[in-house]
Amino acid sequence: MQKAKRKVVVNLMKEQRPKRVAELIKREVSKILLSQTSDPRLKRFTIVRVEVSPDLKLAKIFISSSFAETNSEEQFKALQKALGFIKRELSKRLVIKSLPEIQFVPDSTLEKAFQVVELIKRIEKEEHKDAGNVSEGS
Repeated sequence: MQKAKRKVVVNLMKEQRPKRVAELIKREVSKILLSQTSDPRLKRFTIVRVEVSPDLKLAKIFISSSFAETNSEEQFKALQKALGFIKRELSKRLVIKSLPEIQFVPDSTLEKAFQVVELIKRIEKEEHKDAGNVSEGS
């Protein structure tokens, strides 16, 4: 019975570690982008989420750029160019055996959510207008 309990605890610890490392990376990369970089394009990113592999060797940082930005590809290139700097700063801030390989992944979830909200508003406006026309026609 003790052995089974110990396995459950070890498995829970293995599952929690990547989540904790992901949260640390998210917090620290956000700070680095806002306060340590001189390129204003890098300050316009939002870190949506970070996923760390179970073996802690890879961290995918899902990012979204400002919605008003039309040159997000140029911003992403600037982010890739700053990757070495970000890794160095991150290694100074995190106390872990080895720093996971960092990958930036564009994430359009927020942009799509705003598009859906706008579409719903437009539909509601049209329905309201149609309801007004129906009552006027009666």
